Amino acid sequence: MAADIHPDAIASLIDGDHGAPFDLLGPHPAGDGACSIRVFRPGARSASVMLDGSGEQVPMARLRDEGFFEATVPAPEGTPGYRVAVETYEGERETFVDPYAFPPVLTDYDLYLFSEGRHLESYEKLGAHLHTQDGVTGVRFAVWAPNAYRVSVIGGFNRWDARVHPMRYHEGSGVWELFVPGVGVGEAYKYDLRSRNGGYHTEKADPYGFYAELRPRTASIVADLDGYAWGDDAWMAARAAGGTLERPMSIYEVHLGSWRRKDGNGFLTYRELADELVAYAQQMGYTHLELMPVAEHPLDASWGYQVTGYFAPTSRYGAPEDFMAFVDACHQNGIGVILDWVPAHFPKDGHALSYFDGTHLYEHADLRQGEHPDWGTYIFNYGRNEVRNFLLSNALFWLKKYHIDGLRVDAVSSMLYLDFGRKEGEWIPNEYGGNENLPAISFLQEANAVIHAEAPGAVTIAEESTAWPMVSRPTYLGGLGFTLKWNMGWMHDTLEYISQDPVYRRWHHHKLTFSLVYAFSENFVLSLSHDEVVHLKGSMIDKIPGDWWQKFATLRLLFGYQYTHPGKKLNFMGAEFGQWREWSEQRSLDWHLAEQFDTHRKLQAWVRDLNRAYHQQPALYERDFDPAGFRWIEANDADQSVFSYLRFAADPSDFVVVVCNFTPVPRHDYRIGVPEPGFYAEILNSDAAAYGGGNVGNLGGRQADSLGWHGFAHSLSLTLPPLGVIVLKPAR
Repeated sequence: MAADIHPDAIASLIDGDHGAPFDLLGPHPAGDGACSIRVFRPGARSASVMLDGSGEQVPMARLRDEGFFEATVPAPEGTPGYRVAVETYEGERETFVDPYAFPPVLTDYDLYLFSEGRHLESYEKLGAHLHTQDGVTGVRFAVWAPNAYRVSVIGGFNRWDARVHPMRYHEGSGVWELFVPGVGVGEAYKYDLRSRNGGYHTEKADPYGFYAELRPRTASIVADLDGYAWGDDAWMAARAAGGTLERPMSIYEVHLGSWRRKDGNGFLTYRELADELVAYAQQMGYTHLELMPVAEHPLDASWGYQVTGYFAPTSRYGAPEDFMAFVDACHQNGIGVILDWVPAHFPKDGHALSYFDGTHLYEHADLRQGEHPDWGTYIFNYGRNEVRNFLLSNALFWLKKYHIDGLRVDAVSSMLYLDFGRKEGEWIPNEYGGNENLPAISFLQEANAVIHAEAPGAVTIAEESTAWPMVSRPTYLGGLGFTLKWNMGWMHDTLEYISQDPVYRRWHHHKLTFSLVYAFSENFVLSLSHDEVVHLKGSMIDKIPGDWWQKFATLRLLFGYQYTHPGKKLNFMGAEFGQWREWSEQRSLDWHLAEQFDTHRKLQAWVRDLNRAYHQQPALYERDFDPAGFRWIEANDADQSVFSYLRFAADPSDFVVVVCNFTPVPRHDYRIGVPEPGFYAEILNSDAAAYGGGNVGNLGGRQADSLGWHGFAHSLSLTLPPLGVIVLKPAR
């Protein structure tokens, strides 16, 4: 039968160039109830076919010294079951089930959906998956590389020899697949690609790989994501019920590699973090952890924002099931988990997505569309169906496989604008001549719609720094469909205000009042994130002028103002105890400060109690996005730098009074109007001695006077602590 094969085809196979290995290898009808079986095993001296059932061993003829063999066996009922036994010139023996004896696993429907960008769980089909076929166990591999003429899967199971396991090509879809019997969990692998474009030849990690080697190694690792026994059913059911916007959300933003380190500066593992970080977040009263990107990345200094393994939690801290255990522990302790997700760009590392099959497959070919000039990274081609499918399924992957509760989408502004970071002539207008990236806008709308439909209760949060309208409004109204949006304007104005010496704050009073002009135009998160404590910006406490006491008092005041302002809350790790140094991914937070110094420990206690009070007061969270949830008492006392306002719960009779004094001068007999008579208990005071203050306040509360003020029939005469915030509530 080998005489029917052109010698050039065999030579191409032996050279690792043949793109249709099933044409040559495996079983082929030979007529008269016989079957010709062909095997190529580089370095094999001899081979034989071992027939199932009869146990007969049929020697194979060696047709090429490089290891190409053939045998004809009886097959009266079609292709027989068989294994292949080979012996090398060194005398090593190996028995294996022939990968080329199996039909394709991917269906035409799978491939159609993927090509249309509608295979929402394409991670179940592409990548490496444990698989049993005809009683044989192994791994099925699949990768999208339409411009390759030959793709092989390589790994330790074939000595990283690209000639051993060339894959089957599905014409029209660009997908290659192969079922390799005998491969199991823990095997490292890559794809060896030869391109139709200019002889390009490369080895790539799996874009859909579930696990990766620890940097600097770059191979993917076979993983089983279905074996973990989750214990968070109650949490997931409650999440699906929704209601996020009406519940408290106090987010602790964390970089897992530097929150705390072991002795010797080693990383804590996911499971160690499941004990230590989860216990700390629960003790401090946070509702959510937001993790800076945990998807695999090669460079520690990128903080995870230059992703090479979109489906793989980084191996720095453990295996996939360890990360599952971390998320599970969060949920079982009442803490949600939000992941930073980076669909805006990806790095140029040669082993990953860039120039994947010898073409700009995932990115635009034109650098005016395909490269970020400021970051030196590639931009996804959002107009290509398969790329959209990759990102859509990746979002659902984290929400479904890892039970993640939300995605904070990084750098949304860079996705929305074609001229982001570009000068005149460095960008291509859209079809209407504008600077809006229409495919990216469409992708974001589709992603949000899909996430909300497929993962009920999960949230999406946009980091969007411009005035793009309706970011957190439904797609059916023309919005982008995010659940929430970071309030970058509030953050910039607030930090600029507190950086002023108190004597000058009267001239910047509008910096704090302006946020209420637009506070209800979006569903905002008030974020004081990692971006504000890096790149020589200083730590949060170091931004504040004044002496030691003024710095701590102002930081307590800042947090009190944030927690009483409309919007959900986010703070980066370390600020809660007054970290002095700028954050660095290379070291642990300075936990010794809170362990050794009262000022730091008492600031930490203030944040803890602030979180607890926030949970207990529906007025501080139920109407975050409703103008009826907020009312100024006095917005214009610039001379004294005092702000006073009311926050209302869904039941308007449930309200709190907030007064902030941004000067180091105590204010005595400071009168404000209030909605009703009675005693107003002081439920929070940032100047309490327990928090490091001087105990200036109102001795537990004040009785309202029947004296009209600020448009109300009643009023309170208060003592305002210096650089302090007080919260009062009617005692009924």
